[in-house]
Amino acid sequence: MPIVLAGNNYGKSRVRVVKVTRRADRHDLAELTVNVQFEGDFDAVHTAGDNRAVLPTDTMKNTVNALAKMWSGEQIEEFGCQLARHFLGDNPQVSRVRIEIGQSQWIRMDRYAFTRGSDEMRTAEVVGARGRMEIYSGIENLIVLKTTGSAFEGYKKDRYTTLKETSDRILATALTARWTYRSADVAFGPCWQRAREVILKTFVERKSPSVQQTAYAMGEAVLRAVPDVSEIRLTLPNKHCLLVDLAPFGLDNPNEIFVPTDEPHGLIEVHLTRQI
Repeated sequence: MPIVLAGNNYGKSRVRVVKVTRRADRHDLAELTVNVQFEGDFDAVHTAGDNRAVLPTDTMKNTVNALAKMWSGEQIEEFGCQLARHFLGDNPQVSRVRIEIGQSQWIRMDRYAFTRGSDEMRTAEVVGARGRMEIYSGIENLIVLKTTGSAFEGYKKDRYTTLKETSDRILATALTARWTYRSADVAFGPCWQRAREVILKTFVERKSPSVQQTAYAMGEAVLRAVPDVSEIRLTLPNKHCLLVDLAPFGLDNPNEIFVPTDEPHGLIEVHLTRQI
C-alpha cells in the first residue's frame, strides 16, 4: 500500500519582541509574541531529507526582529501584513504563510514609564497566499464579571441533574473573540476598539438568561456596530462562582459568599456571520 505525505507545515513559535518607538514628546511601547508558519513545496525535506527549500526557523525569528524595526509600532495587523508579504516575496516555494500576533497590555504612567496591565491580549492573524491576504483581529483572555443580572432557569433536566435553577447569579468569563474583516483596507485600530467597546457594553447592560444568549448578543452587537467585520467567533468559558452553604454555621447566605472554581467549567462558543 503506497504511503503519501498528506500535508505539512513548519515555522517558528513564540518569537518575543518589544519595540520602543521614540517620539519627540514620548515613547510608545509594544510587546508582541509572534508565530510564523509556512505551507508549500516541502515534500522533499520530509521524504528525502533534502533541505534546499527549507528556510531555517531561526531566520524567521531574525526576520521578525528586523521587520519590527521598520514597523510603525501601531497596528499589529499591519505588521502581520509586512511579514507575510516579505516571506511570500522571498520564498517562491511557499504557497501560504500564517502570521499570528498577540500584543500584551502596557498602560502608560507618564511619557516614558509604563505599568503592566491585565493578561488580556489584542490578537491578529494574517494568512497570506499568492494574490490574496486574509486578516483577522481579536481579543484573548478578556476577564469580566458581574454580580447580578445573570440567570439560568428552565433548562432540560434528567436523572443526573443536580444543578439548581437561579434567577440571580454571578456571571464571570475569560472571553476570546476573533473576527474577520471584509477587506484588508480598513482602519484596524478604530475597528478593534469599537468591537471591544460593544462587547463590554453588551455584557454590562444586557440581562443574561444564559451564557449562550450573552455570547450571541455580543457577536450581534459587533456586527451591527462595525460594518467592516464580516463574521465573528466568540468563546466564553463559564467561570463558575458557587454559592457557599453557610447553614451548618447558623448563617444565611443571600448571594454574598461564593467559592470561585476554574475547573471544570462550561465552554460556550458561537459563530455569527452576515447573511449574504
